[in-house]
Amino acid sequence: RVRNLLSENQNLRDQLQGAHGQGLPGVVGQSRAMQSVVKTVRTVAPTEASVLIEGESGTGKERVARAIHLLSPRKDKPFVALSCGALPDTLLETELFGHEKGAFTDAQRQRRGRFEVADGGTIFLDDIDDMPLSVQVKLLRVLQEREFERVGGESLVRVDIRVVAATKVPLLDHVRAGKFREDLYYRLNVVPVRLPPLREREGDLPLLVQHFVEKLGG
Repeated sequence: RVRNLLSENQNLRDQLQGAHGQGLPGVVGQSRAMQSVVKTVRTVAPTEASVLIEGESGTGKERVARAIHLLSPRKDKPFVALSCGALPDTLLETELFGHEKGAFTDAQRQRRGRFEVADGGTIFLDDIDDMPLSVQVKLLRVLQEREFERVGGESLVRVDIRVVAATKVPLLDHVRAGKFREDLYYRLNVVPVRLPPLREREGDLPLLVQHFVEKLGG
């Protein structure tokens, strides 16, 4: 019985090696559903196209976003992630675009936003479905012109960035409900990637268990 378990574990290790070699960096899975994701990501990663990743919470959207960055020509530049649902409207705008000294009461010095920090690399906007309409307008301009103004500033800041966004709900439903700008949706949704939940990934659970056992338990 022990010999069978050892043999089974070795088979899983071999599959994990295959998953890392032929799959995506940082992503475990060989199911048919994940093979479709891998094919799309490996095709789009070397390009400059914006990517919209759709998937339930916990499906690994940021891991796929990082894989897109690592497989792109921008891999040696910054990968900057921000959750749009974690901050109130005013703070989100400052986090994205930065601010000038004196822009508001606590602005003691100039501060770069995430777009400036990501210059040359990739910015990952998680939970884009939570982004308020007031900030969506400014994001649209960045996508169109690759330039923006810091909060309280007058001069334009130009950036060279690739945008990968993620949503936990079908974003088109938000568009139809008037919660998300249609023009911004089509700017982000150049290449859609749907991440399947684990219940749709037949055969991946043993690989994931083996991965976590080796990573956390030895």
